[in-house]
Amino acid sequence: MTVAADRGPAAVVTRHIEAFNAHDLDALMACFSTGASWATGSDRFEGAAALRTLFAGAFEALSPRLSLQSLLVQGDEVACEFREDYCAGGIDRTDHIAGFFRVEAGRITAAKIYREGSADISA
Repeated sequence: MTVAADRGPAAVVTRHIEAFNAHDLDALMACFSTGASWATGSDRFEGAAALRTLFAGAFEALSPRLSLQSLLVQGDEVACEFREDYCAGGIDRTDHIAGFFRVEAGRITAAKIYREGSADISA
């Protein structure tokens, strides 16, 4: 794969998923632009510092893992269907998620995440 192809939207989102599953915060953050936005449920996060805090907390509290079910690309937009396995309040859980990513210049600039039932996780 060429470097240019490696920066395509599908490759960027795939690297994001791999870094997420490895709980590799530095690799995960390398997938985002510095001003990236993330929306899930009633929560909104803006910028690299806020995203780093969000993911660090999730890795520590929930130990989440994503399984990619489908991925569609149209231009710089990527739509994904995931299964997420995690532990909340000592209980193993599985949720189904739809994620919509905008990728520009090889980085995720915006993401909206919709969780089955509710995007807000409660213990």
